[in-house]
Amino acid sequence: MFTGIVEELGEVTAVETLDDACRFRLRGPVVTQGAKHGDSIAVNGVCLTVVEHEGDEFTADVMAETLRRSSLGALAVGSRVNLERPTAVGERLGGHIVQGHVDGTGEILARTPSEHWEIVKISLPADLSRYVVEKGSITVDGISLTVVDAARDHFTVSLIPTTLALTTLGHKQPGDPVNLEVDVIAKYVERMLGDRTAAEGATR
Repeated sequence: MFTGIVEELGEVTAVETLDDACRFRLRGPVVTQGAKHGDSIAVNGVCLTVVEHEGDEFTADVMAETLRRSSLGALAVGSRVNLERPTAVGERLGGHIVQGHVDGTGEILARTPSEHWEIVKISLPADLSRYVVEKGSITVDGISLTVVDAARDHFTVSLIPTTLALTTLGHKQPGDPVNLEVDVIAKYVERMLGDRTAAEGATR
Protein backbone atom coordinates (compact mmCIF):
# COMPACT_ATOMS: atom_id res chain seq x y z
CA MET A 1 0.00 0.00 0.00
CA PHE A 2 1.14 3.55 -0.79
CA THR A 3 0.03 6.99 0.34
CA GLY A 4 0.54 9.05 -2.81
CA ILE A 5 3.32 11.14 -1.25
CA VAL A 6 6.06 11.05 -3.90
CA GLU A 7 9.51 10.48 -2.44
CA GLU A 8 11.59 11.52 -5.41
CA LEU A 9 11.59 12.34 -9.10
CA GLY A 10 13.41 9.47 -10.78
CA GLU A 11 14.52 8.81 -14.35
CA VAL A 12 14.18 6.00 -16.87
CA THR A 13 17.70 4.91 -17.87
CA ALA A 14 16.88 1.96 -20.15
CA VAL A 15 13.87 0.34 -21.83
CA GLU A 16 13.90 -3.23 -23.14
CA THR A 17 10.89 -4.19 -25.26
CA LEU A 18 9.88 -7.84 -24.91
CA ASP A 19 7.27 -9.86 -26.82
CA ASP A 20 4.40 -9.07 -24.45
CA ALA A 21 6.03 -6.83 -21.85
CA CYS A 22 8.70 -4.21 -21.17
CA ARG A 23 11.61 -4.12 -18.77
CA PHE A 24 12.50 -0.71 -17.40
CA ARG A 25 15.65 0.34 -15.61
CA LEU A 26 15.08 3.36 -13.40
CA ARG A 27 17.31 5.58 -11.31
CA GLY A 28 16.13 6.57 -7.84
CA PRO A 29 18.75 7.09 -5.11
CA VAL A 30 16.13 7.45 -2.37
CA VAL A 31 13.80 4.54 -3.16
CA THR A 32 16.67 2.13 -3.84
CA GLN A 33 18.09 2.50 -0.34
CA GLY A 34 17.80 -0.99 1.14
CA ALA A 35 15.85 -2.24 -1.89
CA LYS A 36 15.97 -5.94 -2.72
CA HIS A 37 14.52 -8.37 -5.21
CA GLY A 38 10.75 -8.65 -4.84
CA ASP A 39 10.19 -5.26 -3.20
CA SER A 40 7.44 -2.98 -4.49
CA ILE A 41 8.03 0.54 -5.79
CA ALA A 42 5.33 2.76 -7.29
CA VAL A 43 6.35 4.28 -10.63
CA ASN A 44 3.99 7.06 -11.71
CA GLY A 45 1.42 5.42 -9.48
CA VAL A 46 1.87 1.88 -10.81
CA CYS A 47 3.01 -0.72 -8.28
CA LEU A 48 6.01 -2.53 -9.81
CA THR A 49 8.22 -5.29 -8.46
CA VAL A 50 11.97 -4.88 -8.20
CA VAL A 51 13.67 -7.53 -10.36
CA GLU A 52 17.26 -6.35 -9.97
CA HIS A 53 18.92 -3.64 -7.91
CA GLU A 54 22.38 -2.19 -8.38
CA GLY A 55 23.61 1.09 -6.93
CA ASP A 56 20.91 3.72 -7.29
CA GLU A 57 19.09 1.89 -10.10
CA PHE A 58 16.54 -0.92 -10.24
CA THR A 59 14.80 -2.86 -12.98
CA ALA A 60 11.13 -3.80 -13.16
CA ASP A 61 9.08 -5.82 -15.62
CA VAL A 62 5.77 -4.41 -16.89
CA MET A 63 3.29 -6.84 -18.41
CA ALA A 64 1.06 -6.08 -21.38
CA GLU A 65 -2.05 -5.51 -19.23
CA THR A 66 -0.28 -2.80 -17.25
CA LEU A 67 1.05 -1.17 -20.41
CA ARG A 68 -2.48 -1.16 -21.84
CA ARG A 69 -4.14 0.34 -18.76
CA SER A 70 -1.48 2.90 -17.84
CA SER A 71 0.77 5.49 -19.44
CA LEU A 72 3.96 3.51 -18.75
CA GLY A 73 4.10 2.43 -22.39
CA ALA A 74 4.86 6.04 -23.33
CA LEU A 75 8.02 6.14 -21.18
CA ALA A 76 11.39 6.40 -22.90
CA VAL A 77 14.99 6.78 -21.84
CA GLY A 78 15.27 10.10 -20.04
CA SER A 79 11.61 10.25 -18.96
CA ARG A 80 11.10 11.54 -15.43
CA VAL A 81 8.93 9.44 -13.14
CA ASN A 82 7.39 9.76 -9.68
CA LEU A 83 8.75 7.16 -7.26
CA GLU A 84 7.40 6.00 -3.90
CA ARG A 85 8.14 3.04 -1.65
CA PRO A 86 5.27 1.28 0.16
CA THR A 87 4.23 2.81 3.46
CA ALA A 88 5.56 1.09 6.57
CA VAL A 89 3.25 -0.14 9.32
CA GLY A 90 3.04 2.51 12.02
CA GLU A 91 3.98 5.39 9.72
CA ARG A 92 1.73 8.43 9.24
CA LEU A 93 -0.67 8.20 6.31
CA GLY A 94 0.26 11.50 4.68
CA GLY A 95 -1.97 11.22 1.61
CA HIS A 96 -4.73 8.62 1.24
CA ILE A 97 -4.91 4.86 0.66
CA VAL A 98 -3.27 4.18 -2.70
CA GLN A 99 -2.98 0.64 -4.06
CA GLY A 100 -0.79 1.30 -7.07
CA HIS A 101 -3.47 -0.30 -9.28
CA VAL A 102 -4.15 2.19 -12.05
CA ASP A 103 -7.81 2.44 -13.08
CA GLY A 104 -7.21 4.30 -16.32
CA THR A 105 -5.48 7.24 -17.92
CA GLY A 106 -6.39 10.87 -18.34
CA GLU A 107 -4.86 13.72 -20.30
CA ILE A 108 -3.67 17.12 -19.21
CA LEU A 109 -6.16 19.53 -20.78
CA ALA A 110 -5.02 22.89 -19.44
CA ARG A 111 -2.77 24.60 -16.90
CA THR A 112 -3.70 27.88 -15.24
CA PRO A 113 -0.88 29.39 -13.19
CA SER A 114 -1.34 31.87 -10.38
CA GLU A 115 1.04 33.52 -7.94
CA HIS A 116 1.33 30.69 -5.43
CA TRP A 117 -0.23 27.61 -7.06
CA GLU A 118 -1.40 26.22 -10.38
CA ILE A 119 -4.74 24.76 -11.43
CA VAL A 120 -4.45 21.73 -13.71
CA LYS A 121 -7.44 20.40 -15.68
CA ILE A 122 -7.36 16.68 -16.48
CA SER A 123 -9.69 14.59 -18.65
CA LEU A 124 -11.67 11.83 -16.94
CA PRO A 125 -12.73 8.52 -18.55
CA ALA A 126 -16.49 8.03 -18.47
CA ASP A 127 -16.27 4.82 -16.43
CA LEU A 128 -14.36 6.57 -13.63
CA SER A 129 -16.48 9.71 -13.41
CA ARG A 130 -18.81 8.37 -10.73
CA TYR A 131 -15.91 7.84 -8.31
CA VAL A 132 -14.59 11.42 -8.48
CA VAL A 133 -16.20 14.09 -6.29
CA GLU A 134 -15.40 17.64 -5.29
CA LYS A 135 -12.94 17.69 -2.35
CA GLY A 136 -12.45 13.94 -2.68
CA SER A 137 -9.11 12.20 -3.20
CA ILE A 138 -7.61 11.01 -6.48
CA THR A 139 -4.18 9.73 -7.45
CA VAL A 140 -2.58 11.30 -10.52
CA ASP A 141 0.72 9.75 -11.65
CA GLY A 142 1.04 8.38 -8.13
CA ILE A 143 0.41 11.73 -6.43
CA SER A 144 -2.32 11.98 -3.81
CA LEU A 145 -4.36 15.06 -4.72
CA THR A 146 -7.60 16.72 -3.68
CA VAL A 147 -10.20 17.30 -6.39
CA VAL A 148 -11.12 20.97 -6.73
CA ASP A 149 -13.92 20.66 -9.30
CA ALA A 150 -15.43 17.48 -10.72
CA ALA A 151 -17.37 17.28 -14.00
CA ARG A 152 -18.57 14.30 -16.03
CA ASP A 153 -15.54 14.30 -18.34
CA HIS A 154 -12.84 16.18 -16.43
CA PHE A 155 -11.66 17.37 -13.03
CA THR A 156 -9.24 19.96 -11.71
CA VAL A 157 -6.56 19.88 -9.03
CA SER A 158 -4.61 22.70 -7.39
CA LEU A 159 -0.85 22.17 -7.19
CA ILE A 160 1.37 23.83 -4.60
CA PRO A 161 4.97 24.84 -5.45
CA THR A 162 6.39 21.71 -3.77
CA THR A 163 4.29 19.41 -5.99
CA LEU A 164 5.26 21.40 -9.07
CA ALA A 165 8.95 21.23 -8.22
CA LEU A 166 9.23 17.63 -7.06
CA THR A 167 6.85 15.62 -9.30
CA THR A 168 6.14 15.02 -12.97
CA LEU A 169 3.12 17.33 -12.83
CA GLY A 170 5.50 20.28 -12.73
CA HIS A 171 6.67 19.38 -16.24
CA LYS A 172 3.74 17.78 -18.05
CA GLN A 173 1.92 19.87 -20.62
CA PRO A 174 -1.52 19.76 -22.29
CA GLY A 175 -1.80 16.56 -24.30
CA ASP A 176 0.43 14.53 -21.98
CA PRO A 177 -1.08 11.34 -20.46
CA VAL A 178 -1.34 10.69 -16.73
CA ASN A 179 -2.23 7.61 -14.70
CA LEU A 180 -5.39 7.78 -12.59
CA GLU A 181 -6.36 5.73 -9.55
CA VAL A 182 -9.65 6.60 -7.91
CA ASP A 183 -10.33 6.24 -4.19
CA VAL A 184 -10.70 2.51 -3.50
CA ILE A 185 -13.20 3.21 -0.71
CA ALA A 186 -15.64 4.61 -3.30
CA LYS A 187 -15.43 1.37 -5.28
CA TYR A 188 -16.08 -0.77 -2.22
CA VAL A 189 -19.08 1.37 -1.24
CA GLU A 190 -20.51 1.06 -4.74
CA ARG A 191 -20.11 -2.73 -4.69
CA MET A 192 -21.70 -3.11 -1.25
CA LEU A 193 -24.65 -0.89 -2.10
CA GLY A 194 -25.15 -2.75 -5.36
CA ASP A 195 -25.15 -6.11 -3.60
CA ARG A 196 -27.57 -4.78 -0.98
CA THR A 197 -29.94 -3.41 -3.61
CA ALA A 198 -29.86 -6.73 -5.47
CA ALA A 199 -30.55 -8.66 -2.27
CA GLU A 200 -33.47 -6.41 -1.34
CA GLY A 201 -34.91 -6.80 -4.84
CA ALA A 202 -34.68 -10.58 -4.61
CA THR A 203 -36.71 -10.66 -1.37
CA ARG A 204 -39.60 -8.64 -2.69
